[in-house]
Amino acid sequence: MTTTLTRVPLLIGGQAVQTEAQDSVASPYTGEALYHVARADERHLRQAIASAQAAFAEYRRWPAHRRADALRRASALLAERADLFAHTIASEAGKPLKAARVEVARSVENLGFAADEAAQMAGQGIPLDASRFGEGRLGFTVREPRGLIAAISPFNFPLNLALHKVGPALAGGNTVILKPAPQTPLTANLIGELIVDAGFPAGALNVLHGGAELGAALTSAPEIALVSFTGSPQVGEIIKRGSGLKPVVLELGNNSANLVDADSDVELAARKLAPVSFAYQGQVCIHPQRLIVHADAYDAFREAFLTAARALVVGDPLDEQTDVGPLINPASLTRLQGWIQEALDLGGRLLLGGTPQGNILPPTVLEDVPEEAHLVREEAFGPVVVLSRAASWSEAIAAANRSRYGLQTGVFTRNLGHALEAVRDIEAGGVIVNDPSTFRVDQMPYGGIKDSGFGREGARSSLEELTYVKTVVLS
Repeated sequence: MTTTLTRVPLLIGGQAVQTEAQDSVASPYTGEALYHVARADERHLRQAIASAQAAFAEYRRWPAHRRADALRRASALLAERADLFAHTIASEAGKPLKAARVEVARSVENLGFAADEAAQMAGQGIPLDASRFGEGRLGFTVREPRGLIAAISPFNFPLNLALHKVGPALAGGNTVILKPAPQTPLTANLIGELIVDAGFPAGALNVLHGGAELGAALTSAPEIALVSFTGSPQVGEIIKRGSGLKPVVLELGNNSANLVDADSDVELAARKLAPVSFAYQGQVCIHPQRLIVHADAYDAFREAFLTAARALVVGDPLDEQTDVGPLINPASLTRLQGWIQEALDLGGRLLLGGTPQGNILPPTVLEDVPEEAHLVREEAFGPVVVLSRAASWSEAIAAANRSRYGLQTGVFTRNLGHALEAVRDIEAGGVIVNDPSTFRVDQMPYGGIKDSGFGREGARSSLEELTYVKTVVLS
């Protein structure tokens, strides 16, 4: 018996568009084919650009209250469709279902925050008469939409990270061409349908599927006003080089350090860190990867952390009890196995895990891994954690900073002076005190420094990136 697979189309101007060229998406858990996906070419890109331009001509003139109302409708519709979105994410991304449900709930809030910012977007007054040459004039600024936004989103949060681009872009009066990760096309199409059903103009959001060739054509297109990308530093650098003079917002990699002080609640730190270290298989750019523990607390922390990690449930992402499921593809597993073996060859010790179960790598913990190992200096993007000792708090901070990345860092201490020292000296876009590096709510400014990228997300921060300031002087 032959099973006919679902065909996932492109979405251009509010219409489903099928193509002769197709790609396929397989379940990360079973390896079985889920559906065929339309592959966009240059012709489809030109159609999407034309559709977005036509929509922009209308949409940019929508008043703020109308944009805000449409975003609130989108938020409400997403809440109604929460189960569909959660199961789609779990199926195509392999994200455990309970984590997928959290992503949907955050996304409902995220669209609400974008609606709030649409209603509050404003410029400011300019005191021109502070200069003797400005007397008799009134000055102020307004914020204007940039135009067509290219949004390139990753597989690991296929709904919420896409909406971190789409929501603020629409709040600011822009139109969008979304290119999702090839592994998660159906979630992106569901977003496209959501935006249409919420009452936005056809063409306000277009969805194109494809790989690196499409990405390069999209980001280099002269009609695109700004590129917002979340993904690897390697691809981010290619986009930056190929996008010409247009601005880019890049949220890239990380290998988050989390510091545990001798003067901390060690048991609590371990209980907080263990679940998020391995949640969604560690495929989270701010997941705790390098746990740097004061030597005086190290043994107690290690025991508590390993106990909490062993309690996590490994298995089918569609099972409501699962904490850790499959990696996104076999290539990711192969890469991680190589990095683990390298760490062991360099003198590291395996404390937990390390043996795959199909495409699942159970929670894996190592210690005594030299800093030249890939597992310390690069982003693992998997359920692997490296424990290390620090002789002092200052040494722990210095170790955290010995990284080319700087996205978010977690700090556990009950010493206020040590907390302030960490805030002052840690090189990262965010320092989270007494919570893991994974803490994020969707209205906060979020982004990194160094090879973790530049620009900020979060509704207000994104809106500032996705609009420009126009100065007005009345004489």
